[in-house]
Amino acid sequence: MITTKPATLTVLGAGAWGSALATLARENGHQVRVWSRSLDISLEDAIAGADIILSAISMKGVPTMIERLKAMQLPAHVVLVSATKGLDPSTTRTPSQLFQDAFPQHSIVVLSGPNLSKEIDAGLPAATVVASSDTAAAERAQQLFSSDRFRVYTNNDPIGTELGGTLKNVIAIAVGVCDGLNLGTNAKSALITRALTEVIRVGTHLGAQPETFFGLAGLGDMLATCSSPLSRNYRVGYGLAEGKALEQILDDLHSTAEGVNTTNVLIDLANREMIPVPISRQVYRLLNGKITPQQAVEALMERDLKPESCDTLVNA
Repeated sequence: MITTKPATLTVLGAGAWGSALATLARENGHQVRVWSRSLDISLEDAIAGADIILSAISMKGVPTMIERLKAMQLPAHVVLVSATKGLDPSTTRTPSQLFQDAFPQHSIVVLSGPNLSKEIDAGLPAATVVASSDTAAAERAQQLFSSDRFRVYTNNDPIGTELGGTLKNVIAIAVGVCDGLNLGTNAKSALITRALTEVIRVGTHLGAQPETFFGLAGLGDMLATCSSPLSRNYRVGYGLAEGKALEQILDDLHSTAEGVNTTNVLIDLANREMIPVPISRQVYRLLNGKITPQQAVEALMERDLKPESCDTLVNA
């Protein structure tokens, strides 16, 4: 366990991820309060005296939560940590960007990495990234969660860290389709490799540092999410390949698969910014019932031939 001055942490969201992070901080000797709509604690009581507030709620709940927190006039020293992976449909912005717009005087930290909550709950070793333009705030979050089974790294690229964790959910759906169709290891390896190029293209267009996507929050998270049936987004793709309806798959999950919403928002953003996203576009068409899984594969395999490096930043 990392020895540091005990802090008071409030975790917003009592789902699997929020609960896992709360447990890690509590095991490090910090005071932890968890809030959700289903628990008998008011939001006001949950955040009272908090040094750090961590949001682990779903993307759709972030704008409403921000408005509620704004009304409470948080003390300036409170650090806000976002562990949500998604894009806001109304603005196409990330959760941390929404928090930064609403709380310009506060330090904002992004927490993201190859973190399957069930494995963390089981005590298996894992690593993650906390990113912020405020180095001291990132280090506070690092000390809060670091332990002998959960290694936390810092960086100064919050948007890249966040987009890596967000966009890989779209790719996980595509990889789930690949495995569901039994297309083999060669096809899956090619898909993940080309998908990484696509994610970097989107990320750098939006201001991220390219090297971030080769780290834990980029490639690391993509590999974890694209290789495990514990990933909800992977299971969405796999179910679609089996011929199941999207509504049935989502009902069976009993939890949120952020990649579905992210795909729709990403295509809006890509169309507006003219960013080539061929893999994500086929996922979008599949999720919206415009093509079958087999047709999505055919569309990607029949694209014009080109050098491998030609579409890192431009043509796809």
